[in-house]
Amino acid sequence: MQIIILADAVQREELSIDILSDAEVLWVHNEKEFLSYKNADAFIDLEFINTPERVSFLAQLLPKLVIINSVTDTLQETDLSFVRINGWSTFLASSLLEGSCTDEDVKHKTEEAFSTLNKRIEWLADEPGFITARVVSMIVNEAFIALGEGVSTVEEINTAMKLGTAYPYGPFEWAEKIGVQNIVTLLTRLGKTQRRYTPSDLLVQETNKAI
Repeated sequence: MQIIILADAVQREELSIDILSDAEVLWVHNEKEFLSYKNADAFIDLEFINTPERVSFLAQLLPKLVIINSVTDTLQETDLSFVRINGWSTFLASSLLEGSCTDEDVKHKTEEAFSTLNKRIEWLADEPGFITARVVSMIVNEAFIALGEGVSTVEEINTAMKLGTAYPYGPFEWAEKIGVQNIVTLLTRLGKTQRRYTPSDLLVQETNKAI
C-alpha cells in the first residue's frame, strides 16, 4: 500500500517513530503534490485547514482514501467521504489514534493504511474534539485558571501534573506543543453548547503570544 503524507517536521517525526521499515510512504511538502501520486492508495493531510478550497481539492482524490487531521471540525463540516483523525502534536506518536469515518469499507482501508504505519485506529463518533483532545484541552484550561488565581506557578503545576498523573507533559508544556490557538478553538466550539468548556480569559490571552 502506497501512502502519501503531507506533514510538518514535528508531525513527520512523531508519525515515523514506529513506522515499519518496509512501509511505502512518501512525504510531500504541500497538498498540490498529492496530484503527482494519483495512483497511490491513501493520502493523509496532517496540515489540513477546513476551507472550501482545501476540501474541494482533496475531494479530487476520491475514491482513494483521504485522511485529514481535523480535531475540531467534523466530517459533516468537511466531507463525509473523508476520514478524520486527531493529528495534534504529541498524539501522533501514540500507537493508538482516534478517528471518525462514516463508511465501514473505508474504515477497513484506513485500518490497513495505519497498520503500515504501525498504528491502530479507535473509531469514535463524529464529534468535535474526539475524546483525548477534549480531556487534554480541559486540563490545560484548568491549569490556566489555577495560574490566573495565583494557586501556583507554571513550573509547579507542570511538575505536579506529571508526577501525580504520570502524564508525559505538564498542561503548559502540552499547550505549547499542541498550540494554544488549537486548544482555544476547540474549547470555544464546545463551549457554545456546554459552558464548562469555555476557555479561561488567561488562556485566550495566550493565543497571541508564546507561553
